[in-house]
Amino acid sequence: MMEEYIFDLNYEKDIERIKGIIESILFIAGEPVLKKDIISVLNIDEKEFDMILKDMMKEYEKENRGIFILEFNDKIQFSTKPEYSSFIKKLFKPESKHNLSQAALETLAIIAYKQPITKSEIDEIRGVRSDKAIATLLEYGLIKEAGRLETIGRPIIYETTDEFLKYFGFKNINELPKLIEFNLEKKEE
Repeated sequence: MMEEYIFDLNYEKDIERIKGIIESILFIAGEPVLKKDIISVLNIDEKEFDMILKDMMKEYEKENRGIFILEFNDKIQFSTKPEYSSFIKKLFKPESKHNLSQAALETLAIIAYKQPITKSEIDEIRGVRSDKAIATLLEYGLIKEAGRLETIGRPIIYETTDEFLKYFGFKNINELPKLIEFNLEKKEE
């Protein structure tokens, strides 16, 4: 049985070892990893982890680095820097970003700001049916079914996904720009 290692965060070699472990985990995972899972594996305090992660993110911001650490919804992941995409595309055929129709963008914005929301509520806001737009957003993984409403007919409710956050570069849903609601009623003179 392996003995639990206790890190000394006042010892530079231990901090560098933690950075190496985090890099190894992110590299092997290839997908987003919950920060709390890494903290659990390292058996360190969340504040200490955040301090080390912040330092790592600064190191990866340097111009000569080809990757950076992407943080969203309390998850982290390695990602390639956008400025190197032309070189990557020469060797690999990456999935292209989806071009969303106006209807899909409208539907996605409604879901993002009003989530969780049903299809009938989306249709009511848009004034037209949203079946195709919802199907497209589900296919691209930008939204997901989040259960059913406890009412007659038990309609499906929708919400955005982590893929939505990554696509638009948000850490979490609270980073959405503030919604400005327009009062379209005619002003009385």
